[in-house]
Amino acid sequence: MEQVMFIQVGMGIDLHGQDVTKAAVRAVHNAIHHNSMPGIVSVLPGGELGKMKVHVKLAVPADKEKLDLQAVRDELPYGEVTIELLDGGMLTTSGIVLPDKDDKNDLLYAVIASVEVGY
Repeated sequence: MEQVMFIQVGMGIDLHGQDVTKAAVRAVHNAIHHNSMPGIVSVLPGGELGKMKVHVKLAVPADKEKLDLQAVRDELPYGEVTIELLDGGMLTTSGIVLPDKDDKNDLLYAVIASVEVGY
């Protein structure tokens, strides 16, 4: 990415089911759905949203190999998306195991996302 214009940060949690993808998608959603970038088109090459570059950093606590990167990409409506996985996030107890929520144990998964937008 030649020029970073915005950095948005979010957190996503899967309380039950130990689904790292669900937590990651929620983190990206949290990062990008609380703001608007109306001026971005004016700085993109050719004024095209497709030329926007989006770099996502995900701090993931476990099960990186189970993370569905396409599901994360699908959360981003425009641009060329790259994803970088980092150690981080959090595993902690939810305090209860709910078999009807597909819990395998009492862990909740928290993922942190940093979404860089530019060109």
